[in-house]
Amino acid sequence: MSEFSNATFLITGGTGSFGNTVLKHFLETDIGEIRIFSRDEKKQDDMRHELQAKYPAHAGKVKFYVGDVRDPRSVADAMPGVDYIFHAAALKQVPSCEFFPMQAVKTNIEGTDNVLHAAVDAGVKRVVCLSTDKAAYPINAMGISKAMMEHVIYANARIAAERGGTVICCTRYGNVMCSRGSVIPLFIEQIKAGHPITITNPAMTRFLMNLDEAVDLVKFAFQHANPGDLFIQKADASTICDLAKGVQKLFGDTGTSIIGTRHGEKLYETLMTREERLRSEDMGNYFRVAADNRDLNYDKYFVEGKVMTEAEESYTSHNTRILDVDGVVKKILTTDYVKEELARMEKA
Repeated sequence: MSEFSNATFLITGGTGSFGNTVLKHFLETDIGEIRIFSRDEKKQDDMRHELQAKYPAHAGKVKFYVGDVRDPRSVADAMPGVDYIFHAAALKQVPSCEFFPMQAVKTNIEGTDNVLHAAVDAGVKRVVCLSTDKAAYPINAMGISKAMMEHVIYANARIAAERGGTVICCTRYGNVMCSRGSVIPLFIEQIKAGHPITITNPAMTRFLMNLDEAVDLVKFAFQHANPGDLFIQKADASTICDLAKGVQKLFGDTGTSIIGTRHGEKLYETLMTREERLRSEDMGNYFRVAADNRDLNYDKYFVEGKVMTEAEESYTSHNTRILDVDGVVKKILTTDYVKEELARMEKA
C-alpha cells in the first residue's frame, strides 16, 4: 500500500510528454483513478486507445476531461474528489511566447491561479506545479511568465497553509530530453533528411534530464513538500556543440550549421538563483528552497551587523557537471525516443 492507494490523481496538460510519463509511472500502482485534463480531444483519444492496447488491465482507471486551465469553470468541474494534482499545463516554446506573450500570461499565470484556487476550494491534499530553469533570472516572455507563475504558487501556498488545507509546492527543472520543444528530435529529423544540424551557439550550455528523472523529482516533491517549497533536481549539462556531436555519433554526421541564438535565449540556464541558494537545503539528489514566510509588516524586523542576501554563486548549466560527447551519448540513450528512433533506423 502506498500513500496514493485508492487516491484520485489529476494531471493538467496530461496529454503532453511530461504528463504522459507521469501517467505511466502511476498507472500500474494502487492509485484509484487518474484524471487527464487537457484541451486537445484528439490527443486524449489517441492516449485512450494506446492505454487500452498496451495496458488493458489498468486503462479503465484513467478518465478524460476536456477543458482549459484558462477557463475556471472547466477546471472546477474536474476537481470533485481529487486528492493530488500534478499541474503541467503550460505554454513552453520560447520563440512563440516572445511573439504572443499575452497567451503565455493567460495559460502560465492565470491558468495556474485558476487551478490552485479550484484545488483549495475542492479540498485537494497536495498540488505539485511544474516550472522551468527559464524562470530563474528570466530574460524571455516564457521565463517571465513562469517566474510570475511561481510567485502565484507561493502566494496561494501561503494562503492555503494559513487555512490548514491544501499543500502547494513547485518543482523547477531543466531541459527534458525529447519532450515537446527539445532540440534532440529536431537534430534527428535533420540527420534523417540528410541536412546539417542547426546549432544556435556552440558554447551554449543546457541541463539534460530524461523524463523519468523529471518524474522522480515530482514524486519526491509529493512526498516531502512543505507549503511553498521549491524543489530542484541536481542535473547534468552539456554544451550544444557536444549535444549535437553526441546525436551525430548515434545517427550519422551530416555536418553542422551555426544559425545564431533564437529569440529570448540565454547562453546558460539557471536552476537556482544566488538568493534562493542562500536558503536552500541539500537533500542529496535534490535541493529544497524553503518558502519566504515573512509577512508584510516589516516594522517588526531589525538587523544588526552584516546581512547576507545571496550566496556566492547560483546553480547553473555552466557550473554543474558538464558531460563530454561520450557522456552525452550515454545520457540520451536513456530516452525511449532515441532508442525507438535507432531501432527504426536499423530496420530501414
